[in-house]
Amino acid sequence: MSRVVAVTGTRAGRPRDPRAHAAILAAVRDLLTTVGYERLTIEAVAAQAHVGKQTVYRWWPAKSALVAEAALAGYLAMPRTDSDPTGDLVADVRAWIVDAYGRLADPATVALIRGLAAAAADRDSDADLLYAQITRPSRDQLVTRLAAGVTHGQVDPATDLGVVADTLAGAVLYRVLARRPPPTADDVENLVTLVTAGVGRRTPGGAAHAGDTGR
Repeated sequence: MSRVVAVTGTRAGRPRDPRAHAAILAAVRDLLTTVGYERLTIEAVAAQAHVGKQTVYRWWPAKSALVAEAALAGYLAMPRTDSDPTGDLVADVRAWIVDAYGRLADPATVALIRGLAAAAADRDSDADLLYAQITRPSRDQLVTRLAAGVTHGQVDPATDLGVVADTLAGAVLYRVLARRPPPTADDVENLVTLVTAGVGRRTPGGAAHAGDTGR
């Protein structure tokens, strides 16, 4: 969490006081998870960090830049699924979906996703950094899980695994940003079936096969 990352949204000027800088980023983390991005304000961050609000405004032009730097400096971390692929495509996809949807029950995770999405939408430069350091590692992890299906003959080798990973991540992101109700068990199984049937190896008759979905 001591890693220092340059965020393009910050302003040049008098060198930052390290203690004030750390206190501000910690305040962003705490407020984002307790009140959410919408209610997070520069004034509230300054009050919690025990600094003047002009100090915050001098170093960051907007709260989106604050959230971006807090994430890039390690104060905000997206949960990741660390289990290894089992070689069963259907089981692995289902496990990823259940885990990802399950994390949406945590208000702190939902607040973090919304905050990072807002920060990325505000400045292209911050979006590139957030993708490189936060989004891409999680995406690569999912692609690795899907690639195990290719190795075990369950996924058509011609499948663009990046597109599949984006589809799965997009389904989760949609739930958060559109403020949809929590997914049901049927929602999970329908997504499992959609993805695994779409990427399965083709039989001589042209049908895709990725195994029994277990329904």
